[in-house]
Amino acid sequence: MEVVIGTIAGILTSVSMIPQLIKVLKEKEVENLSWMMIAVLLTGVSLWVVYGIMREEWPIIISNAFSVMVNITLLIAYFLYKEK
Repeated sequence: MEVVIGTIAGILTSVSMIPQLIKVLKEKEVENLSWMMIAVLLTGVSLWVVYGIMREEWPIIISNAFSVMVNITLLIAYFLYKEK
């Protein structure tokens, strides 16, 4: 049961930034985003990946690795679309 709950929680938190990423990629607008917030979130989910590896917990590893990819993409988009 814990694995099911962990997997569902991981999926929900991992996909939470996808609507923001889609919006940014569509509109090429990042004025209302904080790069610092993205960087802090990226650091947090990266540490969750490390923790998952240490505990050999695949739901933690997979969901947070996906979140790392989404947030790296969002951070790259932020700096690409940021008005100079």
